[in-house]
Amino acid sequence: MRTLSSFLRREVVTESGRSLGRCHDLRGELSATNLRVTGLCIGRRALLEHLGIRAQKPQAIVPWEAIVRIEGKRIIVRDDAAAP
Repeated sequence: MRTLSSFLRREVVTESGRSLGRCHDLRGELSATNLRVTGLCIGRRALLEHLGIRAQKPQAIVPWEAIVRIEGKRIIVRDDAAAP
């Protein structure tokens, strides 16, 4: 079992090895009975927003379904889920 905080500060890379940045926050949907994680907030803008500083451009969010595997301190995502 993983805690949500264990995803923070991990490097997010595509299957082909392209670095997308670090995970600075998570997005989710809260229902009456549970929380469903929907995405990883990555990159510099995500860090600024996590610190309470609004970025002018929206932050990059990788869908939770795009995660392929977790290796050590890296989160591997599908190539087609990569933020520009």
